Amino acid sequence: MITFIGDYTVKLDAKGRLSFPAAFKKQMKDGLGGGFVLKRDVFEKCLILYPMEEWERQNAMIRAKTNPYNKEHAKFLRMFYAGTAELSLDSNSRMLIPKRLLDYAEIADEIVMAGQSGRIELWSGDTYTGVSTADDDFAAMAEKILGGPLSDPE
Repeated sequence: MITFIGDYTVKLDAKGRLSFPAAFKKQMKDGLGGGFVLKRDVFEKCLILYPMEEWERQNAMIRAKTNPYNKEHAKFLRMFYAGTAELSLDSNSRMLIPKRLLDYAEIADEIVMAGQSGRIELWSGDTYTGVSTADDDFAAMAEKILGGPLSDPE
């Protein structure tokens, strides 16, 4: 699985295309031939961009835990897949973002692309600034999730 490192602010052109950051392309050792899937995030007002290989891994996990004949599961699946779009890069390393997804994430002309484990989050600049500001909550979260403060494993 790819771990995308860094966050990059990119401008949308008049057609709603963004230039895919060279650093992210370099981090994708297997190349970009498989394309991507873009979807709304489950928790935040942002978009999630999955390389196709990671999208297939996510789908396998979801299929293993859901039954499409269970009413609650069927509703979850409908909501999870709503608003997805398959994307690819053009010859100039640009990606066209569907307007309906830009509207959902309240992105106008500038996108922050933030690397994560296996995926890239796409945020409006203002929203990202609000959620990425470090504070004491992060330290408390680190203690709760990791069992102690973040430190060198040695």
